[in-house]
Amino acid sequence: MTEAVDVDRALKSKHRVMWGLGNYPAVATEVIPELGPVVAAAGGVRAGDRVLDIAAGSGNVAIPAAALGAQVVATDLTPELFDAGRKMAADADVELEWREADAEDLPFEDGEFDVVLSCVGVMFAPHHQRAADELVRVCKEGGRIAVLSWTPTGFIGEMFKAMKPYAPAPPPGSQPPPLWGEESHVRELFGDRVRDLTARREVLQVSRFRDPEDFRDFFKENYGPTIAVYRNIAGDDAKVEALDRDLVDLARKYSAGGDSSAGGDSPGMDWEYLLVTGVRSTS
Repeated sequence: MTEAVDVDRALKSKHRVMWGLGNYPAVATEVIPELGPVVAAAGGVRAGDRVLDIAAGSGNVAIPAAALGAQVVATDLTPELFDAGRKMAADADVELEWREADAEDLPFEDGEFDVVLSCVGVMFAPHHQRAADELVRVCKEGGRIAVLSWTPTGFIGEMFKAMKPYAPAPPPGSQPPPLWGEESHVRELFGDRVRDLTARREVLQVSRFRDPEDFRDFFKENYGPTIAVYRNIAGDDAKVEALDRDLVDLARKYSAGGDSSAGGDSPGMDWEYLLVTGVRSTS
């Protein structure tokens, strides 16, 4: 048992470091800012609700939820992201609580929250059932749940597939994050503890990048998982060049407008996600 606990602590420590690499708040604010309000709306957040945002990062969902008048607690395994979140909350003239917390072992009582949310966050907890169990546990009976995750067949899911050959082998028992983007997987995780479950695939149109190379360079500099993979192959020029090509090829495949470096509008990319909503069942 002690060995298993030590392994889990080491894994969580690695995850914390990974998400602290680069500048995830830049990804949240420059690339996917629209997703936070989508999740808050899907969760039916209302003034006075007690809301938990799991794996909140810098508050992409938590801040819009607080702006609706909710009492929000934003949690994340990587508290280094909170400084940027506090600044953005102050700029938005909202207040919320920031708590360091492991999505698989939340420091809250059963049924403590009216609404539990996560936006491309809880999906990265390595043990999906543990994370789902905690998410459901802290939601009160009749409370609302909304979780947004990248799909395996969408752009981000394909990006993780492209990076996999260059990444270290995942620890035993950990599961691929984009599985949270499969409806059947989420239904199995929640079981009969969540009723009125709906799942719909939607697309985020991303136009932040000038061209595929700009996407690659931005993610190499700012996105923790991509930075970690490049660090894993640092010193192997052939692998670095190959991954550079693979990411550019993937971005080009998903770009609607081609290379716009000569001017004009940025090429758009469609990034697919799964939005799951439901209600915590009564006993």
